[in-house]
Amino acid sequence: MAIAADVEIGEGTKIHHPDLVNLYGCKIGKNCNIGAFVEIGKGVVIGDGCRIGAHSFIPEGVTIEDNVFIGPAVVFCNDYYPPSFGKHWGHTVVKQGASIGANCTICPGVVIGNGMMIGAGAVVTKSINNHVDCLAYGHPARPKGSSPMAILDLCKFNQVIRTCEYTCEGTCPYYPTLNPV
Repeated sequence: MAIAADVEIGEGTKIHHPDLVNLYGCKIGKNCNIGAFVEIGKGVVIGDGCRIGAHSFIPEGVTIEDNVFIGPAVVFCNDYYPPSFGKHWGHTVVKQGASIGANCTICPGVVIGNGMMIGAGAVVTKSINNHVDCLAYGHPARPKGSSPMAILDLCKFNQVIRTCEYTCEGTCPYYPTLNPV
């Protein structure tokens, strides 16, 4: 396992087990956290404030914008017709503030939109970029409603006990967005 000499790592970024990662020709922004057994390929760009969970694979052709969470064991694919050796690779973009749950598979050439939350185990086969702050999950992943974080941003949030002051089914004006018809 190695960190290649051509890897750019931003200030404040932590690679908790540098002897247990493979990083090749990538650019990692400031204040990121990289878990153990992560592989990041040549040309990958990771923005500031990102968290990459253990056992994740990010090959060439992926761009991850600022403040993105990648859970453990997330696999990005870049080849439409393996093994094409770069002839049929797609470019994948994860937009700012998105969150991808554990064990997701992200197929080549997709865009995951700003603030999107991808549920654990989902298989993202098509772009989900026209839904902001949305929750998507399943095989294949489909938008299902507003992400919990978007609801918390909209609700009056009690900072002390960290729960919403509304009872969702009764008085919360945002509850219907969690359960679209």
